[in-house]
Amino acid sequence: MKYRKLANTDLLLSEVTFGAWAAGGWMWGGTERKDAIDAIRASYSMGVTSIDTAPIYGQGTSEEIVGEAVKGLPRDRFQILTKYGMRWDLKKGDFAFSSKNNNDENIDIYKYAGKESIIKECEDSLKRLGTDYIDLYQIHWPDSTTPIAESMEAVSRLIEQGKVRYAGVCNYDAAQLAEASKYITLASDQVPYSMVKRGIETELIPYCLDNNKSILAYSPLERGLLTGKIKPGHAFAPGDHRKDISFFKGENLQRTDEFLELLKPLAAEKRLTLGQLVILWTLQQPGITIALVGARNSEQAVENAKAIDKTLNKEEIAIITDYLEQLELVV
Repeated sequence: MKYRKLANTDLLLSEVTFGAWAAGGWMWGGTERKDAIDAIRASYSMGVTSIDTAPIYGQGTSEEIVGEAVKGLPRDRFQILTKYGMRWDLKKGDFAFSSKNNNDENIDIYKYAGKESIIKECEDSLKRLGTDYIDLYQIHWPDSTTPIAESMEAVSRLIEQGKVRYAGVCNYDAAQLAEASKYITLASDQVPYSMVKRGIETELIPYCLDNNKSILAYSPLERGLLTGKIKPGHAFAPGDHRKDISFFKGENLQRTDEFLELLKPLAAEKRLTLGQLVILWTLQQPGITIALVGARNSEQAVENAKAIDKTLNKEEIAIITDYLEQLELVV
């Protein structure tokens, strides 16, 4: 494994960081707890020391699984990245959407980052994770009902108390990053980025490069789309949110499959899976610090981590990017 320094911190994060959304089961058709724990432990055995989770993932389930997986490990040997600002147990803030929890019960999700809510969320996360501090604490989504200054003040207090080491954000645009940076030293912005979702290249990446902010790329495999394992006509399990996303429908899935077929000779030459090739391409894009990659079992986790054993040269990256420029999807 290789490691990269998170901006404005002394944290070294593994280039492949374990993304624990799917581990929590919510919106992924449920979870097999043992498989999820095994996946995190298998990742760690491969040098993946950084784990990203959130309270909303399974309404606490993902954080509990992470806590169980790392129990007994020296605390200074791994980094926990978690979030705040999405409540399913409080109707306050920006209504996000309605969903079902892992017990198939209806829940309403709100984006809310008021000061007292953040303090409570942190305490709850620490208990579920079985730790006394969080390495990187990130607002999950912008909350238009709470001033950014108030949210950042709460995180500053948690840092002073030693419960949080560093502050980050998720899904912020450049203007929101600039505003938040007036009140706290920010390390990073966690945003969606993949071969088929490159919108951040226009404004956010230049801002982060100019202002010393790390970008944590989530869903670099576009929720499994870019692994080549999801073919046209794929039937998703009940509760799997991907069935409603345009990337996984009809013509888009067909075109993506044809694009991935073009990459197969290079992947074979490099002795890489398509997913591994995609991870490497992502990590070599300007401004990207780490790639958050999920895994439902230990086999997937090991495969993701092994991507780092290889490298891509400039010519190979150019070949991939040229193919990518010809891919047109309807979103």
